[in-house]
Amino acid sequence: MESNFDRSIEVLQSAQKEHLYTNLLQQIRKDFSLANIDVKLEGDMEPLQLHDVLREKIYFLLLERFQQYLNLLYVVDISEKEIKKMGPLDAADASAQICFLILKREWQKVWLKHKYNS
Repeated sequence: MESNFDRSIEVLQSAQKEHLYTNLLQQIRKDFSLANIDVKLEGDMEPLQLHDVLREKIYFLLLERFQQYLNLLYVVDISEKEIKKMGPLDAADASAQICFLILKREWQKVWLKHKYNS
């Protein structure tokens, strides 16, 4: 598994290349649901659409529902160390970085499940 991604789109392209994009969508839906966050992810979403929807949702959570945002980070299992590495950012840049961290972690979960359940 390639794990040193630099951008969100690379994570999504890797999921498509390994034919696990649908599983990634399911995992994202599951974790957002566990965090009690409503997010509309269609099964036929293009990677750029998915990225944009997640980034916008994270932006909203940062500004309007911070406790839910923290809960999401906990459910997805984003380490505090990763968040601290980002340094001070405005909400738009932070939402893009958090989106990347979430996609990267969700992809890791999907890839590991696939590898060890096969």
